[in-house]
Amino acid sequence: MKPLGYLQSQLPAILQDLEAIVRLEAPSHDQAGLARVADWIAQQFAPFGLPERQETPHGPLLRLRLSGTGPRVLVLCHFDTVHPVGAFPQPWRVEGDRAYGPGIYDMKGNIVQLLWALRTNQALGLGWPELELLFTPDEEIGSPSSRPFIEEAARRSQAVLVLEAPMGNGDLKVARKGVGQYRLTALGQPAHQGVEPEKGINAIVELAHQILRVVALQDPVQGTTLGPNVVQGGTTSNVVAASATVEIDLRVWTLAEAERVERALRSLEPVLPGARLQVEGGLNRPPMEPSPASLELFALARRLGAEVGLALGAGRVGGGSDGNFTAALGVPTLDGLGLFGEAAHQLSENIYIPQVPPRIALLSGLLQALSENGHA
Repeated sequence: MKPLGYLQSQLPAILQDLEAIVRLEAPSHDQAGLARVADWIAQQFAPFGLPERQETPHGPLLRLRLSGTGPRVLVLCHFDTVHPVGAFPQPWRVEGDRAYGPGIYDMKGNIVQLLWALRTNQALGLGWPELELLFTPDEEIGSPSSRPFIEEAARRSQAVLVLEAPMGNGDLKVARKGVGQYRLTALGQPAHQGVEPEKGINAIVELAHQILRVVALQDPVQGTTLGPNVVQGGTTSNVVAASATVEIDLRVWTLAEAERVERALRSLEPVLPGARLQVEGGLNRPPMEPSPASLELFALARRLGAEVGLALGAGRVGGGSDGNFTAALGVPTLDGLGLFGEAAHQLSENIYIPQVPPRIALLSGLLQALSENGHA
């Protein structure tokens, strides 16, 4: 039996596993919820080996190494979600050909996908490469605790598979924008607005000048955007504002663009006499730039996808993932290999059930092919 046929016969059991993990709600800062999901993952993957558990400030991180043939391949999953506990009136429901629940699409459902890819290859006598599986608890908040573990594992790997959700049309992801977070503060001088405003230096006015300079750093042709999306400043309306801040979201396709913007932000000069500026922050996810080796990995996945009825393109997306970290180290990285669905981070988050077996079969076939042919 081929993997797709086997998985289609196992769909009721797959849906049971999906329901089990989705009902274990685990927002990023919910230590108890994260621990329950980690326990479930450890139990389900135990037939393949006992995962190592590392307690971090942001929850438990699990690592499982599986012996195989061929190159060492790192598989990345995260089990934290953006949804507060109870946000969904029903944490699990099936309506028609879709299953709904917190994190089912981004990305607890894809942990079940990996589980069943391994079960399928084991049941059918198919191989997999040397595998290192990482299950992390903090991707939705930037992976502050997991990043060192991810980068350490990537450095000893020849390829990385990221089980984040695919593009909205089902395509895989070969490029992601880098993400930077900056905080620009203007410092002025307080004074009574009615009695002696001339003695003050208005930080809000200074910041207004700087925000226009920040926006001018955007480059639509290069896809570089800067969002001055949160502004705070001043104390009361009758006091000249002594300080004001803006939080800036940076998105870039290339490291060169990130470096250009970084230099420009650090070089900003005050407009008002006596005002001062402070710039904090930086690039927290480098861009995931496609390399020839990662595009070869995509080409392999596309060929395998066609065999199970999936027409896969090479997608580019503005949001970041843990794949940004591994690609920046020069390790061939393929992202968006997860289950197909829609509405990530929304209360209508769901997966499309008819594509569950083909998407698992794609991962199953990719693991087998890498065990035989390497990453090309």
